[in-house]
Amino acid sequence: MPEDRAAGVPAVTRGMLVLRWLALSALVIVVDLVTKSWIVGNLSYDDRVTLLPFFDLTLRYNEGIAFGFLVTASSENRWLLPSIAILAMLLITYWIYRDAHDKLHCMALALILGGAGGNAWERIDMGYVTDFFLFHWNGWHFPAFNVADAAITVGAALLILEEILRTRRARPRTPRPPHA
Repeated sequence: MPEDRAAGVPAVTRGMLVLRWLALSALVIVVDLVTKSWIVGNLSYDDRVTLLPFFDLTLRYNEGIAFGFLVTASSENRWLLPSIAILAMLLITYWIYRDAHDKLHCMALALILGGAGGNAWERIDMGYVTDFFLFHWNGWHFPAFNVADAAITVGAALLILEEILRTRRARPRTPRPPHA
């Protein structure tokens, strides 16, 4: 195994890192599909189980994209949306391979990949996505979502954080004037 000459410890190969990131994606897919299966097996459509004053579990089916956007009566979404997701997943896998040593970047991409995979799997199998997390407050409801949606959202937030950090590191530092 190659060694990191500076530290004298075995260096992790790109392939091993890629496998770790893909394992994280697979874990997201498994947790997503298991939680969806549990919800479908334990709730009827639109039932609500209150867990906190602002948070319920419910059973909803989403034939559109994120949070119910682009719902159509036709069957085109059954194949169009998973096809787009699969193309995106291939591109994300390439980015993970290319940037395997960049931890924050690849963690974000792995979460997005896993979320896209969980939703694509179910959309191909069922023609829709099961949503069940429901946040609400004083009559306002955020659209129901699932583990895959949450992973995609956290991954996107990490990409934004990464860009903020990169921009700060790239910005030249100006000395602060001494306090008077």
